[in-house]
Amino acid sequence: MTSRFLQIHTLTGYAATLLNRDDIGKAKRLPFGGAERIRVSSQCLKRHWREATGEWSLRDLGSGKSQRSRRLFSQVIAERLRKEGMQDEPIVTVLTPIRSAVLGESIKARETRKARKSGDEPANPLDQLRTEQVIVLGEPEIGFLTQLAQELHRDSADETAKAVTSYFKGKETRGNLAALRQNVGMGIDAALFGRMVTSDVMARSDAAVHVSHSFTVHRENAEPDYFSALDDLVTEEGELGSGHINTSELTSGLFYSYVVVDLPHLTSNLSGDAELAANVLRRLIHLIATVSPGAKRGATAPYACAELMVAEIGSRQPRTLANAFMKPVPLGKADVKAEAAGALGGYLERYDAMYGAHEERRFATMIEPGPAHSGERVNLAALADWAATQVAE
Repeated sequence: MTSRFLQIHTLTGYAATLLNRDDIGKAKRLPFGGAERIRVSSQCLKRHWREATGEWSLRDLGSGKSQRSRRLFSQVIAERLRKEGMQDEPIVTVLTPIRSAVLGESIKARETRKARKSGDEPANPLDQLRTEQVIVLGEPEIGFLTQLAQELHRDSADETAKAVTSYFKGKETRGNLAALRQNVGMGIDAALFGRMVTSDVMARSDAAVHVSHSFTVHRENAEPDYFSALDDLVTEEGELGSGHINTSELTSGLFYSYVVVDLPHLTSNLSGDAELAANVLRRLIHLIATVSPGAKRGATAPYACAELMVAEIGSRQPRTLANAFMKPVPLGKADVKAEAAGALGGYLERYDAMYGAHEERRFATMIEPGPAHSGERVNLAALADWAATQVAE
């Protein structure tokens, strides 16, 4: 039977960083096992993987990067139409019904009522094309809508209005625009992580990749960082002064991260292209291992690679190994990395003893000794290649 799930577990250490801040600028936290831990949100992790450049970037594959914005119609598509010689008025005439059809009639009615209630007219006529919520469109979708707008444009306003009216009476129209609310052409990152929207403006596409919040395997390890910016000019008293004084928070820790990939769903989201799905998965594994999140990058250089990655292939329901660290790994004299790797391997062994060993495993590690009960030891490239072959089978 073809395997359905790939599970990825990593341990990554960071020193003197502020990886993910909350609304008051402090490191995000998570209570777990009676101890406070430092946390990195799944949204933060996914954003950095999506935005990564370089050898393993997702942008260079297939339909490329999706765009997430309220301004996809008013800015991205409108600007492309401007470059083709269209003026703002016909752009609004053509894109307004297209936008309404993509978003859905109920949303159109709600936003119309809101605009009438406020009575505010946008200074820029294109601003009325903004959406109330952030929506997600892939490059094929954006290209299709841009081309459609060009095809509906005529030499006069009356002819343009007639062309728009005629087009939206056709049955084919509903099918084409309905496809944009599904998985068709939504871009690789949206195929991986789904449409991250906050309402039903567009039908959600289920994510093929499920990402947990990362957290430290030990109790939080943080301290306030007092800093100042000196004024280079000497004061009248002949002294250098401080132009800015503030405090921040720095944290250090070994983080456990967990990712699940639904392999058939990933292929489905990529229009059944198994070769593309395998290539995407290979790159994703490298990104998970090598791309670091981090606020205050200029002050902390928060760059680190995973020191342990365990990958599992199987068909039963996935399960996190976070409970291996419900009892915090002790800080101080203990070798935190070795203790954590041992806890991970020991938990796997106990899990298999209770539920049976159904997954095939590979692991790559810089931590000695490696985690027991974690399958064949390989390097990262071999692990990524092995995972990619599971998609193609």
